[in-house]
Amino acid sequence: MSAVKLFSFLFRSRSKPPVIPTSNPESAGKGLRQIMLASAPAAFGAEPTDEFPRLYAVLMEWPIGDHTATVLSSSSGSASLYTTSTFGIIGGEGHENVRAAAIRFVRAADGVFDASSPTTEFPYPAQGRVRFYLLTFKGVRFIDCDIASIENGTSAYAKLFDLGQSVLTELRVATMMSK
Repeated sequence: MSAVKLFSFLFRSRSKPPVIPTSNPESAGKGLRQIMLASAPAAFGAEPTDEFPRLYAVLMEWPIGDHTATVLSSSSGSASLYTTSTFGIIGGEGHENVRAAAIRFVRAADGVFDASSPTTEFPYPAQGRVRFYLLTFKGVRFIDCDIASIENGTSAYAKLFDLGQSVLTELRVATMMSK
């Protein structure tokens, strides 16, 4: 299945998904990430709801060795893992546990909305940092924090990080069960 078909499956968009380059497997995750961060919510069929009037998705990113992992969750319950290597997991909304974890993560991200800052630039986090991108109906916002304070529980964003890790866990379980 091509990356474009997987992207379409992930968001079940009412519009045609953008085309991303797939000649280099390492660029697929980076391309999907860039599309998520740079596209308008309407490109994914996302509209404000009573439950999610501000956010439609959240990305959590952190370095792992020489690569960066990005966990994406949307208010519709879709979730994916993008990496700067060739590994990734796309979709997940077909599994109730993934959907529930993704929605919890987006709901929690809405709770830190006021602490986030607007941005139009989307760098990966530096070593030792975690970055959350909040995809809102009025643009992208971000929070950048120290991973050490998350790990020792002193960060205000430790719970948000844990919820992002729960999404990743549910994606892994769903992937293992479908093999």
